[in-house]
Amino acid sequence: MENPPVTASPPPQATKAALVIGAGDATGGAIARRFAREGYIACVVRRTADKLQPLVERIRADGGQAHGFASDARKEEQVAALFAQIEAEVAPIEVVVFNIGANVRFGITETTERVYRKVWEMAALAGFLAGREAARVMRPRGRGTILFTGATASLRGSSGFCAFAGAKHALRALAQSMARELGPEGLHVAHIVIDGAIDTQFIAENFPGRYALKEREGILDPEAIAENYWQLHCQPRSAWTHELDLRPWIETW
Repeated sequence: MENPPVTASPPPQATKAALVIGAGDATGGAIARRFAREGYIACVVRRTADKLQPLVERIRADGGQAHGFASDARKEEQVAALFAQIEAEVAPIEVVVFNIGANVRFGITETTERVYRKVWEMAALAGFLAGREAARVMRPRGRGTILFTGATASLRGSSGFCAFAGAKHALRALAQSMARELGPEGLHVAHIVIDGAIDTQFIAENFPGRYALKEREGILDPEAIAENYWQLHCQPRSAWTHELDLRPWIETW
């Protein structure tokens, strides 16, 4: 599916873009809306553009600017083209959020090579491609924020999650390497550990007992997650956070 048309000449007050790769219905969408409220042009990405239309329309209805892009984050040429298009036709990319999950559960003997490779491509390889292209456009300007969404599996592997943990560990290592390399050049790279269930339709339908904790603020609110991403971007460079853990107050850790 072709990308929807974008505005070649953004209005003067909208001169910065926030790119969210993996802009789903919960966390990614909330992050895009949060940056749009601050005047950023939200550039949201999924593999199919039609799934982005409700998010784009909501941002525009709230007075923000948004564009949806269909792109496979695992494909090098598509990721490079995505960044080039936004830089040329929308606005300079000031913020990149990599928010692809790839959470699957298989026992070790049931984990096929195809499953392991696909999870690694989605959560690790795609993160590298996004991070590299972000660095390429931000480095000459000497500023920018690159945020990677991690998970409990970024810190420890659990039974049945060998593929997911391997990929998320790799993403965390990527974020650490990039932070050490790019921080001295003015680019803020941070990794966010999302530790706990998020208020999503998936959790509501598949884990009703866990979802019931919402009444006690016992699961993660996407809007609250998004606020933390915005605050990371706003941090003065004299006190940057590299890794941030987000979990409900009752979460066991």
